[in-house]
Amino acid sequence: MITHHPSLLRLRAPLPAGLRHGTSHALLFTAAAYSPSPPPLRLLPLRVAAGGSSLVGPDGGNRATPPQPGAAALDFARSNFLPLALIGGMTLGLLDPTLGCLAHKYSLSKYSTFGIFVISGLTLRTKELGAALQAWPAGLFGLGSILLFTPFLAQFLVQIQFFPREFITGLAMFCCMPTTLSSGVTLTQLAGGNSALALAMTVISNLLGIMFVPLSLAKYIGTGAGVSLPTKELFRSLVNTLLVPLILGKSNANFSCSSASLK
Repeated sequence: MITHHPSLLRLRAPLPAGLRHGTSHALLFTAAAYSPSPPPLRLLPLRVAAGGSSLVGPDGGNRATPPQPGAAALDFARSNFLPLALIGGMTLGLLDPTLGCLAHKYSLSKYSTFGIFVISGLTLRTKELGAALQAWPAGLFGLGSILLFTPFLAQFLVQIQFFPREFITGLAMFCCMPTTLSSGVTLTQLAGGNSALALAMTVISNLLGIMFVPLSLAKYIGTGAGVSLPTKELFRSLVNTLLVPLILGKSNANFSCSSASLK
């Protein structure tokens, strides 16, 4: 709380002209007559709140407001919500595995992925699409790394002698898979990268992966791995999970922008 006390007023008012020349102290007041004009009245702040801090500094400027106790925790949660969500999901799964069984029973992963790409389409800006098209060399490099380079490393992984053998086989198959559907775009957004380019690479790599994954598995791991992919069902699932929600979200965003401009 800030108030002002009358004793803190600085008053410098000029003396009347008659006092300067009509008294015995004429010399003193004549010198005062040539002094510069006095500054305006200024009120000095007086702190009266016991134990409190003033929001106004001694120079009249505003002081920085002290941060709230939970502001740092909220900022940390916003910046790292994906790792926190993954760790929280793993913890819940370890504590109560029936939650994961229920999520699998009701196909929660499909619905959540559908919702993620609807939100991606809603938040995708047209200028970001232009930036993604301009970064086509980076997109080609990323697609080449996902579909060609990392599958090439699988042939070296299968030669590692490790027990159980299924661990090495699973790691080699992981190298032949395309990029993840949701977390790749989210991590790119958190890092401040080109989210439109990451979204385009996610869609394209997964659609092309229908053709590349069987060839990579057969070439680098071998037909004895016991892996078969239902191509038609996989293609239909990817279209329904990736392209349809992305187009719906982007179309809805464009319609909203057009309606707002007309108003």
